[in-house]
Amino acid sequence: MRQTILAAMLLMLPAAANAQFRINNRENSPLRKLQFAEVAINNLYVDSVDEQKLVEDAIRGMLDKLDPHSAYLTPKEVKDANEPLNGNFEGIGVQFNMMDDTLMVIQPVTKGPSEKVGIIAGDRIVSVNDTAIAGVSMSKEEIMKRLRGPKGTKVRLGVVRSGIKDRLLFTVVRDKIPVHSIDAAYMIRPGIGYIRIGNFGAQTYQEFVESLAKLNEQGARDLILDLQENGGGYLKAAVDIADEFLQQGDLIVYTEGRTTQRSEYRAHANGMFTDGKVVVLVDSYTASAAEIVTGAIQDQDRGFVVGRRTFGKGLVQRPLDLPDGSMIRLTVAHYYTPSGRCIQKPYTKGGGKDYAMDMVNRLKSGELTNADSIHFADSLKFETLREHRTVYGGGGIMPDYYVPLDTTVYTRFHRELAAKSIVIQQNLRYVDNHRKELKKRWTSFDDYKQNYEVPQSLIDDLLAEGKKQKIEPRSEAELEKTLPYLRLQLKALIARDLWDMSEYFSVFNERSEIVKKALEVIQQ
Repeated sequence: MRQTILAAMLLMLPAAANAQFRINNRENSPLRKLQFAEVAINNLYVDSVDEQKLVEDAIRGMLDKLDPHSAYLTPKEVKDANEPLNGNFEGIGVQFNMMDDTLMVIQPVTKGPSEKVGIIAGDRIVSVNDTAIAGVSMSKEEIMKRLRGPKGTKVRLGVVRSGIKDRLLFTVVRDKIPVHSIDAAYMIRPGIGYIRIGNFGAQTYQEFVESLAKLNEQGARDLILDLQENGGGYLKAAVDIADEFLQQGDLIVYTEGRTTQRSEYRAHANGMFTDGKVVVLVDSYTASAAEIVTGAIQDQDRGFVVGRRTFGKGLVQRPLDLPDGSMIRLTVAHYYTPSGRCIQKPYTKGGGKDYAMDMVNRLKSGELTNADSIHFADSLKFETLREHRTVYGGGGIMPDYYVPLDTTVYTRFHRELAAKSIVIQQNLRYVDNHRKELKKRWTSFDDYKQNYEVPQSLIDDLLAEGKKQKIEPRSEAELEKTLPYLRLQLKALIARDLWDMSEYFSVFNERSEIVKKALEVIQQ
């Protein structure tokens, strides 16, 4: 019986994978043992089993015992994971938010399919192909599924517009919609440009070059490169961007593993920005490809790093495509900075929960709030390649200038208001009700940034909504501590809705201690 079962089994692996390694099919191999267990369960177990799920659970079980970043992805998870990095998706082209169970358009994508037919900011999309999507408790994911579709297909949208009595109907032809990874690019001070990169995708390098060229035209001699909360992405995008700051031949990063030989990535030619001062902003959520750029600039003494120790994700995953469209992302090597520092922070195999608690542990240890709480062993000391400054290994990139996390900014009251989406919702209502007068009064963003003050009526409405949902400050002192940051957040959100993300960050950055320190470093 056993021999019959085993003889009937086939192991399916992609041709590309088979070309790279040989499968051991000897009688007593661990692989045979795994095959026997799967077939035995599927054929003999007392209840019916889902064979697909059985195999997926087995794969996940094996990967869970390895490192925190080796993973199995279903076909849908592969598509969802790749979409933000591929640089585009196919749909109607609007930025939106949900307000009172209704989709409100924040901005139509410039020259996108919705803008072409006349959909404008403030419109509420209430139906898709005659199916109501407003007031029916439909999930955001389900709404997006209905709005997206193959390029060239048509979708009929029902729209409610302020000041228009009747419902408007638009037929939108779906198209490719760009997904931008440059969150902001503007002149933060005379002679100083600012670029914030949200992730490293397929189009990031091209976006970066275009943004840098515009800043150069505006007189940018120095640059702040903001990689805070950047979780990484494509290695090639990170290498190409680092290349623009370095001299020909400079080492950017290298990889090495147990069965993977050392592979080096070097600058190919003198880049677009090799002379001016550079400051890179990082925090605890700066990871992977973002750490590669940061480590290269720091180790090559091309610029300084400001903020807090980065995440420490320095494991190289090789994608192994499976026949059904699913994928195994298997760690095959480590990333190392030019000075030889391993970016990956320590972990215990199979210790995923401890790894996930790292940020909490950093806060408890005082690392995020007090530089004196951070200690490095002598064995973790490295030197930069040109000026021989001391830098540190042990996981993540330690900044040259440490800026503590200001835990007093986010009060309990503010956190609860934000968690219930009260801040976002009240901002949407305010802009929706005052869009025309706001655009008429504030034709210049510089004028807005300098002189606009959030009205007390908006604060009062927000507090009243919080009270209705039983979210109130515990004391007058907590309220007073909450209001300055709350006003700043609202001003930035209004700027985003009237202009775009560059204006949003332009407002926020004026109060950011990390940005202030970066300006100080550049101007010293």
